[in-house]
Parts: sequence; structure tokens; C-alpha cells
Amino acid sequence: MTEKEKMLNHQMYDANYDDELLQERTKCKILCQKYNNLPIGDFDARKKLIREILGRTGENITIEPDFWCDYGWNIRTGENFYANHGLVILDGGGVEFGDNVFIAPSCGFHTAGHPIDFERRNRGIEYAHPIKVGSNVWFGAGVQVLPNVTIGSNVVIGAGSVVVKDIPDNSVAVGNPCRVIRKITEEDKKRDWSLAN
Repeated sequence: MTEKEKMLNHQMYDANYDDELLQERTKCKILCQKYNNLPIGDFDARKKLIREILGRTGENITIEPDFWCDYGWNIRTGENFYANHGLVILDGGGVEFGDNVFIAPSCGFHTAGHPIDFERRNRGIEYAHPIKVGSNVWFGAGVQVLPNVTIGSNVVIGAGSVVVKDIPDNSVAVGNPCRVIRKITEEDKKRDWSLAN
């Protein structure tokens, strides 16, 4: 098996010294750098380039610069995807987002991990496990999602959370480690979220 095939099969692989993976990451980073340097008002160029970077997108996608990812082709977004500034996606294991996902600034989705023993870590060996996100999910500022996590639909992840375990549908979750603090209810639809209340 090639190192890329090992990565895609969620096995330990050589991420640092394999020529094929190095070339793919370099190509992607060049495209990300180009994307981040486009004029903010050039919506057509931004839309075209983000579709070149990512594997599959919905029709309506906005990612504010700066945005960085490892490969791009291993990221899939649904309709109405919005990410604010500072999004990082390490997508070796694959990252999939449903529809109507909103991501606040400085969030990260990290499918890559490294062995605890320094011998293999120093040789560039790592693993990559997928991240899956359902539809109608809102991530607060500074959220970090780690490998092998599934987040259900209709979920709010509070700012600053570190998500290390699956989060079920219809939940509000927060913390480090992130945990469900309550279910989303019909009463939430009636609440006035303005500062006056």
C-alpha cells in the first residue's frame, strides 16, 4: 500500500517524508495562500477557487480568509456553509459537513494525530480518522474538533470547546472536554436572544 492509501484506510502512515503526500499538501497550501490573498470583494474568484480547493461543495459556500487545509479534496461541505476567519481543517482522514453549518472565527477540525511514543512521531508517522458533522450545526469561536468525532444535526457547540467524543442530535454542548449540557427544545424557538432580555 502507498502512504496515501494507508492514510485513506485510517492506518498509520508516513505523512512527513512521503513524496506524493508532500506534493499534494504543497499544491493545496499554494491554493490556500492564493485564496487568502484574493481581494475580499472578488466573490466570483473566491467561489471558483474554493471549489478548486475543496472536494465537494454545495452551491452556497463562504469561507472568510485566512483559511488553511492539508489536501482540500478530502473535505465535503453541504449547502449554506459559512466559516468565519481563521478556519483550519487537517483533512487527511476526511471531513464532511452537512447543510447549514456555521463556524465562528478561529475554529479547527483536526483529523490527524500522532503516536505518543517519540520514536515513531519523530519519523513522521501519524494517523488520520474522519470527522463528520450533521446539518444545522453552529460552532462558537475557538472550537477545536479532534479525530474520529461525529457531531449530529441541530447542534450548538459552545465557544472554546474541545470536542473529543461524539455529540448527539439536538444538543447544546460545551467545554474541555466538550459535553452535552442540555437538549435543544421548542422553548428555544420562543426566546428573544437580544441583550435586552
